[in-house]
Amino acid sequence: MTMTFINLPVRDLTTAAEFYRALGFTSEQAELDGDSLALTISDSTRLMLHLRSAFEEYTGVAVTDTESNREVIVGLTAESREQVDELVDRAAVAGGESLGPGTTNGRLYMRGFRDLDGHQWSFLHMHG
Repeated sequence: MTMTFINLPVRDLTTAAEFYRALGFTSEQAELDGDSLALTISDSTRLMLHLRSAFEEYTGVAVTDTESNREVIVGLTAESREQVDELVDRAAVAGGESLGPGTTNGRLYMRGFRDLDGHQWSFLHMHG
């Protein structure tokens, strides 16, 4: 089976972990220990959060300034349009930034947000 690991730099592991747990991501790690934390999104997808300094050590370059640049948009599927809206609303309540109302393009419904560190995400539902 193929697994996907999404690695992101964060300013604060504790607040980032709380944010993603509010979205329903889980972790077997009860307490933070070190510079990184793994969260489970699904059976085959993990979110790896790293303190910015640790991320820079891994990559050998400075972390992108998310105030002025986008390096990637992480997209995850949802089971319904309603779940898309619910997840983005939960992200906003947890301190993220909603990027506005959802958009429809044919069979695709999508809505985006930025997390506490400015990383851009979108939840999508493909119907029919």
